Parts: sequence; structure tokens; C-alpha cells
Amino acid sequence: MPFEGLTEKLQSAMKRISGRGKLSEQDVKEAMREVRLALLEADVNFLVVKDFIKKVTERCVGAEVSESLSPAQQVIKIVNEELTALMGGVNSRLTWSPAPPSVYMLCGLQGAGKTTFAGKLSLWMTKQGKKPLLVACDVYRPAAIKQLQVVGESVKVPVFEKGVQDPVRTAGEAIEHAKYYGFDVVILDTAGRLHIDEKLMDELARMKAAVKPQEILLTVDAMIGQESVTVADTFNKKLGIDGVILTKLDGDTRGGAALSVRAVTGKPIKFSGFSEKMDSVEPFHPDRMASRILGMGDMLSLIEKAQESFDEVSADKLESKLRHASFTLQDYLDQMQQMKKMGSLENILGMIPGIGAKLKNVQIDDDAMKKPEAIIRSMTPAERRNPNLLNASRRRRIAKGSGTTVQDVNLVIKNFEAARDMMKKMMGGRFGRGKMRLPQF
Repeated sequence: MPFEGLTEKLQSAMKRISGRGKLSEQDVKEAMREVRLALLEADVNFLVVKDFIKKVTERCVGAEVSESLSPAQQVIKIVNEELTALMGGVNSRLTWSPAPPSVYMLCGLQGAGKTTFAGKLSLWMTKQGKKPLLVACDVYRPAAIKQLQVVGESVKVPVFEKGVQDPVRTAGEAIEHAKYYGFDVVILDTAGRLHIDEKLMDELARMKAAVKPQEILLTVDAMIGQESVTVADTFNKKLGIDGVILTKLDGDTRGGAALSVRAVTGKPIKFSGFSEKMDSVEPFHPDRMASRILGMGDMLSLIEKAQESFDEVSADKLESKLRHASFTLQDYLDQMQQMKKMGSLENILGMIPGIGAKLKNVQIDDDAMKKPEAIIRSMTPAERRNPNLLNASRRRRIAKGSGTTVQDVNLVIKNFEAARDMMKKMMGGRFGRGKMRLPQF
């Protein structure tokens, strides 16, 4: 889970000041000492940490505590606001060219996940109603063109390639191709290197001058921590980037890249990528990421994921079934399929306030739904519609057909009944737009 170590240490620091009626300057300094160590261990740039701690301390010392907040919550509120500001304050959206196609040039070191992200970005743009074209401009890495073609096929986006000819020429021809065939977005997958070198930068500079991209986006591997900030700073100085893409954020327990790159380069983080799945990319929202780092969850992103995965017609149909007590095992199976579209269970649960910290050292199996699916699929249509038919002999047959045990079948039915009852209660209530409360420590 992203920022797991940092989240744990920051929460530990906040616990030390909980329960105190009023915070003294010494209390704040002790808490900030732990916050400083947590940030440094997370591989955040030293100068960034120094400036961050100074700002938070100045705001905390002598700050009037709101009647609705405890002293610890007041500090969390300030830390949350400063973390948000540190990562850019607001979401920085992609800009679009007034005269299509909009050209986006992806660059970065080899192994940063650039080609995979090119596919993710094209899929994201397709969902925005765009018609993207992927362009293979990496003619050096073995099988790089083939990899982009495989990625493009997986997201149903065409790939333009001209073999090993000059990548700058390929980029120019791709744009003409896009204009002729009506593509309104062109994504250039440029060559990476194992390290920054002049040949790489010269080629990228020539490409920038030739195609005049709408934005140059740098992909950096979040797992390499502060080193990725150095890479971003170098690319920015030599090329002039417009934004940063953080990849492999699900494997980063430190978080130094996310917290340092904006402050060091002055360029915004535009997207973050989780896992290898093509739909596991989302626009970077500093305020939401700050909430996740502090263990406060990210309900807005969770709601957006749900809205993408659950269409309105299906939701209305489900509500009608629940209100008329006709929710079946087939509906239960359909809901599991919809849940899988939202991404990994660990990532989803980590967005729920108060849940992320409790998941530490808990192994979450993304294949956990496979067994229930196999069990329900082993039932007849009549059994799925009417669970009351499932007597002992039928359960034994289902267990045998799904390669599971009768106990497994019983558990699925029990979980189905519990889910049905819970959703009926949710449908019967009315959820207001309440404010998210800060966590109690």
C-alpha cells in the first residue's frame, strides 16, 4: 500500500499528543521531531523536509484550537494542509491543443514504466471521449515496438510505427497520419536510457522542436525515491517538462518522490499509476493524496472509481431489486464482477477512512473472489434465482462441481445473505452530504 511506512510513523507521532487539553511549544516540537524523522526515512528531500517542518511548526505553535477539534486533530489539519501545498495544492489537469491533434511526448529513464503508462494514458483518454494514437519512437530497446503494439492491442488503441527509422521523423509522420485519419490525441512513446546521457537529451530536444508537443510528460519510478527527483530535475532543466507521472506508486512504502518532486522541480504531478493493470491510473490530486498519507482515506477517488465501474442503469436496477426483495445470487455475482473493475482490493480498502492503517501486515488476496464466482457459476439458473432451493444434496453437488468444499458453499451463501441485508439497509436510508471527520487518535 502506498506510503504505508510514512502513514504509520505520522500516526504514531500524532498519538503522542492526543488527549492533551492544550499544546505547548515543547509538545509541538517533539511531535515535529518525529514527523521530520518519518519524512527523512520516507526519502523526502532534506531541504524540502526542513522547509515543511518550519512551516508546520510556525502554524502549530500558539494556534487557537477549534472547539470542534482536539489538539491532535488541529495538528493533523495543519499537517494535512501543508502536505497538500507541498504536492502542488490542486490537481493540475492536462491541457488540450485548440487545433487537434494534441501531442503528448512521454519521456523518462528505461524501466520507469513509460510504455505501460502510454497504454494507460490512451485508455484514460478514450474514456474522456478522445481518439488517441500511440506512436513507437523507441527504436533502440529490443522489442520496444512490439511491446507498445501489445499494449495498444490490450486497450484497443492503434499504434503507429515505422521500424527503426529516425524517431523524430516517425513522430512527424505520425502527426500527419493522425490529422488525416481523425485522431485528436497523439502519444509519443520515446526511448529511455539506463541513465541520463547527452544523446538521449539531444534526440528529445530535436523531437520537441520538430513536433512542438502540447505537453512533455516525464515518467518517474516512485520506488526509487529521491533519485527520481534528481532525474526529474535534470530532465526539466535540459528539456523543459510540463508535468510528472509517478508510476509504481503501489510498491512505494516511502513516498519521497511524491512529496519532493513538485517542490524541487516546480512542475506538477499530473497522474499516478498503480499496478500493471491498464485502468490503474488516476489524475493526481494533492489533497486526496495527503489524506491517504495521514490515514484519512480518499473517499472522493473511491466514489469516482465506483461511478466509472457502475453504470446508472445497473444501479437503478439493483436498487429496484433490493426494494422489492428480489436480490439474487446472480445479482451478487454481477456485483462481484463490477467490483473487480475498480482495481485491487488493497487499493480500494486503502481509500476508506480508518481502514488503511488496520491493513498493515494483512495479506489481501486479489483472487479472493475467484472461489465464490466458481461456486455461484456451478449453480443452476433456478438455484441462483432462489437460494432457498439449496438443500444439503445440492450444496454437495455445487461443491464438487466448483472444486471446493460444502463449508465453502455455506460461507458464500452466508456472505450473500449478509450483503443483501446490508444493502437493503443502505437503500432504506438517506445519506446526507456530511463532512468527513478527522480521525481520532
